[in-house]
Amino acid sequence: MAVNAPAGAAFDLKGRMAPFTVLQVRTADIDAVLAQLDARLAQAPDFFAGMPLVVAPAEAVSLEGASLDALVTGLRERSLLPVAASGLPAETAAVAGLGLIRNLEAARSGSAEGGRREAPAKAAAGAARLVTQPVRSGQQVYARGGDLVVTAPVSAGAELMADGHIHVYDTLRGRALAGVQGDENARIFCRSLKAELIAIAGQYRLSDQIDAELRGAAAMASLRDGELELNAL
Repeated sequence: MAVNAPAGAAFDLKGRMAPFTVLQVRTADIDAVLAQLDARLAQAPDFFAGMPLVVAPAEAVSLEGASLDALVTGLRERSLLPVAASGLPAETAAVAGLGLIRNLEAARSGSAEGGRREAPAKAAAGAARLVTQPVRSGQQVYARGGDLVVTAPVSAGAELMADGHIHVYDTLRGRALAGVQGDENARIFCRSLKAELIAIAGQYRLSDQIDAELRGAAAMASLRDGELELNAL
């Protein structure tokens, strides 16, 4: 049976790429990698499920053949999604079913002529998204291209995302991820911090990593030298 071709374009190629998490492998002992990964996943299994990963061996770590296959298989068994490799020969990545990202550091930080690195790109300026109703468990609110302002409680199991800052003028439970397009200048502000997870530009902290004196307090999250910091307001 013949199938009529669509009247319009059948597909589009988009120039924008979603950010990936880089799994930098620091040892060729894959059992050790997977054991430590299991401990990390146990802290927040829902957050990591389906996460796309770029596998990148650290300097002087040999990751190919059976070792790479074991790692990729182990990641998939844990509901992670290894999609590409960096720092490996193209043939090695292809055999493992991975794409290849060349010059990963330049792709992450940007570079100019002569090797000079550019500052991380800031989120595109845009109108802030205002939410005045409670954000319930299972809901996700995303402020694309700007800040997210919430004037109501955020329940456990809810998720806030913004390309810019996140402001919560009530209790913040659930997850809050600011600077999701890589803006390291983004910040998270809340009146009462009880979050399951907070993250800025991919750097995150889980609830059990938040100091006891900050639980339930007004707080601000920011990055300093690439590390996530929490301070009372």
